[in-house]
Amino acid sequence: MEMPQARLVDITLDQKSLLKRSPQVEHERKVAILDLLAFNRFALCGEGAHPGPFKLILSLQDNRRLVFEIFDEEDQQLQKINLSLMSFRRIVKDYFVLCESYFDALRTMTTAQIETIDMVRRGMHNEGAEVLVNVLKDRVKVDKQTARRLFTLIAVLHITG
Repeated sequence: MEMPQARLVDITLDQKSLLKRSPQVEHERKVAILDLLAFNRFALCGEGAHPGPFKLILSLQDNRRLVFEIFDEEDQQLQKINLSLMSFRRIVKDYFVLCESYFDALRTMTTAQIETIDMVRRGMHNEGAEVLVNVLKDRVKVDKQTARRLFTLIAVLHITG
């Protein structure tokens, strides 16, 4: 059983990685961070791994790598994880197309059509979370909801303006 301290207590998106976003995307970012801070499971893997709690900085580097910088509560860096963006590019692109369709549908379509688009969008979000769980599995253990919210933040970092 994981200890309650195996969690994130602070999350920052690198300001250099952030570009101008629509109000809807900015809202999604804020909600994801608030939800993550309210409830998450985030544990470093390996024998003797720091038990937490953790602070996390997410950033994009060279437009090719997603970087997770993990710190303890005293701001000592515990781990820096570099992930290839190739794992996420297609799913993030597809996810944003579905999000745009969803927001457009809210203005013009029937409830049934909106629900259909939203169901597909949620499925794509789940797929992105599964990709994240898989690429982190040997270094960080997260639960499904934490992975979903982290995927939202990863998607926000992918916006190119």
